[in-house]
Amino acid sequence: RWWESSPGAWTGVLGGRVWTLRQDPDRLWYTVYGEEEDGHPAEAAKPDGAETDQILRDYFQLDVGLPALYCAWGAADPLFRKVADDFPGVRVLRQDPVECLLSFICTSNNHISRITAMIERLCQAFGRHLCRLDARPFHAFPSLSALAGADAEARLRALGFGYRAKFVSGSARAIVEGLGAEGLRRLRAVPYAEARRVLCALPGVGAKVGAGMGRDGERGPAAGADGAARRQVADCVCLMALDKAEAVPVDTHVWRIARQRYGAALGGRSLTPRAHQEIGDFFRGLWGPRAGWAQAVVFCADLRKGQEPAGSRDRAWGGRGRDSCGDGPP
Repeated sequence: RWWESSPGAWTGVLGGRVWTLRQDPDRLWYTVYGEEEDGHPAEAAKPDGAETDQILRDYFQLDVGLPALYCAWGAADPLFRKVADDFPGVRVLRQDPVECLLSFICTSNNHISRITAMIERLCQAFGRHLCRLDARPFHAFPSLSALAGADAEARLRALGFGYRAKFVSGSARAIVEGLGAEGLRRLRAVPYAEARRVLCALPGVGAKVGAGMGRDGERGPAAGADGAARRQVADCVCLMALDKAEAVPVDTHVWRIARQRYGAALGGRSLTPRAHQEIGDFFRGLWGPRAGWAQAVVFCADLRKGQEPAGSRDRAWGGRGRDSCGDGPP
């Protein structure tokens, strides 16, 4: 939910407030905007400095020192060492668990531009209006109660969510009626396997999505891919919201990386739940307890490779790499 509002400046919603962030080699600069009142446009607020600093440190996990991690991952993995210089400073964001969960439910059988548009419509329809900057409205992520309402599924279908509508509203309702938002947040303190088990009991994470056409004409994912896709959603939430740095979300890109770049013929010829587990275990054995962070760097390299002209695609994987563990990204 971040938008490049000007070159090098990103504006988005974090913690129910609108922020603009800029970075130079030494500092992260920020502006926080107040909510609009009585029709007056938003202005830069004067928040408590210690509080805002802590919000940013928490969100970007700035207490995690990347240089030592890059050094360890490069020592264990020559392929990581080849891409590390081109992708310094890759961090896993520590997102709000509710927002992260419901957003990833929307990723099923979907692509990035459409997912982004869906989440924007979700926030505009159900979230609290915060302010408008450069004619662009910003909204808080919806509350669980708003998405658990009796008419939520129908409204989501009208917004183009397709079969995902029942899973977004169903998961919101299950959380409201079960562990609650705070209970979901407390999964940060339980072991990874337990957190994933709880997530997989939620609609859209654990409930099967039927293959074939839905009543709105949209085709759901194939049944054979369903179990692995559910594990992927759960692992994304574990990694990006629940402090499970060892979680390795496995989609077709990561599966292909494991097979083609690492020669790991794991789990047969399709991405099954077994393959998902075996690939995750392989990378945890290679990269250690923060395997999910290392995977994010390798994933970025793979995305860059796919965007480059054919003649230069192997460059991201074919550099010399670091000869030693010098100063790295903070």
